[in-house]
Amino acid sequence: MREFSLSVRVYYEDTDVGGIVYHANYLKYMERARTDWLRALGFEQSRLRDTLGIVFAVRGMGIEFRRPARFDDMLQVQARLAEAKRASLRFAQSIHRGGERLLDAEVRIACLDARTLRPRALPAPLLAALN
Repeated sequence: MREFSLSVRVYYEDTDVGGIVYHANYLKYMERARTDWLRALGFEQSRLRDTLGIVFAVRGMGIEFRRPARFDDMLQVQARLAEAKRASLRFAQSIHRGGERLLDAEVRIACLDARTLRPRALPAPLLAALN
């Protein structure tokens, strides 16, 4: 599964005084979508850490904000695996409200050794599931 979609409701706590989603909260929405994408593939991040000794960290990100989301909006947060390399993943992500695109992002993820936090190859079963 290369593509995943997560529905997210905008709560009051996600917004500023004007009812507009605070920009950092979009990062949380995208993180949830990537986490649930992995879960849908059968890989819990806590299990990957505890049994295989790996964790994931955002290495880089580029975001283009197109339109604001507002209090009580229902959003679709998309996560599409664009590339899987030996020790990294690259996602194309977007957030939509209805048919309207609110945000585009490219997110680069590094696979790290859980103890040393140094780059480490993706485990073969995970890499096989991604490809």
